[in-house]
Amino acid sequence: MLMCLSNQTKKQYETKINMKHRQIILPPEWAKQAFVQLTWPHKDSDWADNLEEVEVCYIEIARHILRYEPLLVVCSHPNSVRAKIAPQSGQKLFLYELPCNDTWTRDFGPISVYVDGKVCMYDFGFNAWGGKFAFDLDNKLTAKLLEAGAFGPDRLYSDRKNFVLEGGSIESDGAGSLLTTSECLLSPTRNPGMNRDEIELYLKQAFGLQRVLWIENAYLQGDDTDGHIDMLARFCNPDTIAYVSAGFPQTAGGHEPKQLESLSAMEEELKSFRTLSGQSYRLIPLPLPDVVRYKNEVLPASYANFLIINGAVLLPVYGQEKDQQAVKQLAKAFPDREIIPVNCLALIKQHGSLHCISMQHPV
Repeated sequence: MLMCLSNQTKKQYETKINMKHRQIILPPEWAKQAFVQLTWPHKDSDWADNLEEVEVCYIEIARHILRYEPLLVVCSHPNSVRAKIAPQSGQKLFLYELPCNDTWTRDFGPISVYVDGKVCMYDFGFNAWGGKFAFDLDNKLTAKLLEAGAFGPDRLYSDRKNFVLEGGSIESDGAGSLLTTSECLLSPTRNPGMNRDEIELYLKQAFGLQRVLWIENAYLQGDDTDGHIDMLARFCNPDTIAYVSAGFPQTAGGHEPKQLESLSAMEEELKSFRTLSGQSYRLIPLPLPDVVRYKNEVLPASYANFLIINGAVLLPVYGQEKDQQAVKQLAKAFPDREIIPVNCLALIKQHGSLHCISMQHPV
């Protein structure tokens, strides 16, 4: 069984990692993973209207993950969830019965760094993207999992609730560069009183960064996260960025001009960025899906919201002809991994997709 850190040990670790002159690395998503974390939808969440439909999507995602690595799931009915996912999965599937508001694990789950070679989980504050929804239970979930022994005895823990940060708002190349959007991180509803310079300094110190690459054009119609980078542009290796393109392979149908203009401007920003060695990034355009609507709302369908796991990449698709084009483009970025398309039409009905519901934990 996995074990938790005692409160006394937790305090000792917190003291250690706050000392100066520590080597801190924010690993990229393609780094070797120990497991992936999900939070299962339930009837008291926003999924109530399409719970059966979205569970089918979660089951498929969970089964794909279990082919490659262990899976940790927070849920309200463990026996039922185990039966649905993989009743014979043995020790690769770990279920924890804990209360939660919703299921966006990417944004309230821990963000892991290496501190002097040991994994440390940063438990940042989560306020549901600036107080848009209920978040009290989700904001406590990482600490509750720690108490329940979900993360094992060897991971350090750092309570950073005084700073609001969602995992979907940042992208790491693992070499000291962070990609993010000013619209999200500079939102006054997240860390009021902190300006751009102060936020950038905090990020550099917390993650051991050399620099922060700021995207100024981050509009995605239907998105309620204020421009999360994981819906728009993603590091695939230290020299490669896959991004949503307004015109590849053709302009998507039904989008407003503001959407196309913003993505075109973002593309120019990406072209202007340089790697740490001074070279232009290898840019891989992903199609912009045709507009998807639900209850008369435009949904933020995006192929950039993929999840990298050990040996594979799970790619959200939306039942369009462009799905296969997205598969081919992403295969260019990950020639050594299987690209697995997963229909995520059910997920985006709540304005998020595959990457948003998951969080990887490095070895």
